Amino acid sequence: MAKGTTIRMWRRTVFVLWTLVILGFGVLIISLIRLQLIEGESLQTRAIDQQLKDTAISAQRGTIYDCNMKPLAKSANVWKVVLEPAFITDENRDIIAQGLSEILGMDKEEIIKRSKKKTYYDELKRKVETDVKDKILKFKDENKIGNGIRLIEDYKRYYPYGAFASPVLGFTGTDSQGLLGIEKQYDSYLSGVPGKLVIAKNAIGTDMPFQYEQKIQAKNGYNLVLTIDEVVQHFLEKNVQEGVVLNKVGNRACAIVMNVKTGEILGMAVKGDFDPNNPFEIADKTEADSIAAMPEGSEKNTALKNAREKQWRNKCVSDTYYPGSVFKMVTGSSAMEEGVVSENSQFFCKGSINVAGQTIHCWRTYGHGSETFVQGLCNSCNPVFVQLGERLGPDRFFKYFQAFGFTQRTGIDVPGEPLRTSYYTAEELNPVELATESFGQNFSITPIQMITAVAAVSNGGYLVQPHLVSKIVDEDGNIVKTTDTSPKRQVISEDTSKRMCKILQTNATVGTAKNGYLPGYRVGGKTGTSQKIDVKVATGKMEYIASYCGFAPADDPQVAMLVFFDEPHGSSYYGAAVAGPVFSKTMEEILPYLGVERKYTDKELSELDVKAPSVVGKTLAQAKNELNTLKLTPKIFGNGDKVISQVPEPGKAIPQKGTVVLFTDEDSSNKTVTVPNLVNMSLASANTTAANAGINISISGAALTGTNAVSNSQSIEAGTKVPPGTVVTVSFIEPNQVE
Repeated sequence: MAKGTTIRMWRRTVFVLWTLVILGFGVLIISLIRLQLIEGESLQTRAIDQQLKDTAISAQRGTIYDCNMKPLAKSANVWKVVLEPAFITDENRDIIAQGLSEILGMDKEEIIKRSKKKTYYDELKRKVETDVKDKILKFKDENKIGNGIRLIEDYKRYYPYGAFASPVLGFTGTDSQGLLGIEKQYDSYLSGVPGKLVIAKNAIGTDMPFQYEQKIQAKNGYNLVLTIDEVVQHFLEKNVQEGVVLNKVGNRACAIVMNVKTGEILGMAVKGDFDPNNPFEIADKTEADSIAAMPEGSEKNTALKNAREKQWRNKCVSDTYYPGSVFKMVTGSSAMEEGVVSENSQFFCKGSINVAGQTIHCWRTYGHGSETFVQGLCNSCNPVFVQLGERLGPDRFFKYFQAFGFTQRTGIDVPGEPLRTSYYTAEELNPVELATESFGQNFSITPIQMITAVAAVSNGGYLVQPHLVSKIVDEDGNIVKTTDTSPKRQVISEDTSKRMCKILQTNATVGTAKNGYLPGYRVGGKTGTSQKIDVKVATGKMEYIASYCGFAPADDPQVAMLVFFDEPHGSSYYGAAVAGPVFSKTMEEILPYLGVERKYTDKELSELDVKAPSVVGKTLAQAKNELNTLKLTPKIFGNGDKVISQVPEPGKAIPQKGTVVLFTDEDSSNKTVTVPNLVNMSLASANTTAANAGINISISGAALTGTNAVSNSQSIEAGTKVPPGTVVTVSFIEPNQVE
């Protein structure tokens, strides 16, 4: 019995032991299977990661081109300076530290400390220029240093035209990430994909020599082709800046040129702006000096922050304003589309109109009397447009307000559009608010919204998508993406658009917009002078916004332009006087460049400048005869019998019945005269003053259409010494036009 029990116990023990053995091996096998098959890849990766270190290789950021492939932003080569501590010996450590300290402007002891690290790679300094790189190479060669210092190619953003279009282009940070403007909006396309320098580590964690490196090439960013035309942008910025100075503008200015049929932005200028090569520097010297003089502290820091944000802000896109009478183009188009007014509809203006017990004034306090709708628009008569608002009613007025795009962002491809502008919905429009909105007050919009709406007024009634990038291409020129230029919707009929264009052309010829008139170009336009009510409430002082918005040619509109001056403090604050001449000057330069055909009236042809003929080398008798035939007056200097030079030069424009100065010897050709002051004069006075001084004048602006035109600028500054006969362009405005 005992024996049998013992045997059974023994057998049971053996069984248990074998079971445990089998289970143990099972667990082991399962673990091995799990490690090899399930977690093998992960563990292998972790093991490799422990042996490798990645160093990023910068991708070259894509170039930003204008529409004619002129580079506006590009990446220039710079260099990373890398220490190779594993190759630095005690014998050359001090030499290396001393040399790099002097070249890089770094602390010598810091370099020595970093040269003792257990690594083959230590990034010492980024984005050094080529001249610094060359100094390092020379230092290495002179001191026979092979390994120990390494130079790796890197990139730095560069803007070749400086402040040119800076609020549009934006800028990048030290890590080459886009921080503003186009650079920010299209950062994912421009930035590319960084490469890698994979460095192996040994068992104790030290970087292994470079023969164990693997280099994964970076993928360069895509290039952008903008709709911006560098030539158009140049003219736009030049003339807006002149307007800022002339009119003593206190709160910056902006302007936009748009292709009315496609929504392409040909030019977008903001003044004051900044240099994107050094974006954190305050460009306004007066403001910069004021901040620099402040004591260190939070107040100075806040002032510096605000100044930077102000100069970076794209006023065309981000700032809202009361559009003023420019908006009358929209109200007029809406009313014509709804059939509540026609060209010959009659109105009467007594200088004011009563709406729900409140008196709303016209800018002409004594009124315009009896007038048609066309005359009312040309007079920029507020009571006429109040009545149009009443005829439309809140629902129809707001319907068109929405349709023209004022209740939503335009979607232009640059950051900064406000989420919502300030306006009343149809339900909120009481009679007084409807009346004031009808002539462009009591609501705020952005300049880009306004010019987009004007494009719809002029292009047949189609709301287009404003945009700044036409296409995205890779480094081989292959197109990655193009911008759709299809219109969003039709707002008004082509018939209404055509009729409004004709009315607005009349306004630019004989109405309040005549300061934007251009002979031969059939401009349509509207002025705007709006009050900054919010500033009045805050400060007690009334400030104004002066604007002009127009398009050309009126019979087949191609381009529209909006000019906007915020808080002018010169001789006038009215849109006609401040913004109109800038519109005219800019269009005069860009329309021929864009190939827009001139069509002169007979009256314009009779007043056109002529081109000076070439009479150099001819006898005095021959020269006189040729000039007299062209009804030009010869004026002779010197004692020779042949013409050796002339002013104006052959082919240069000269006013009809102007003077061509002929020089007949070397002594006479050095003669100069002084340009007189030709500003604030009538046309007759300017002509007389110029003739007495021995120069010619070419007139532009309202002198050709207005009866009370006064000169407001001249192309050559008074006091300048010039050859006799030099042509000075004098711009004229109608100062009594207040809207």
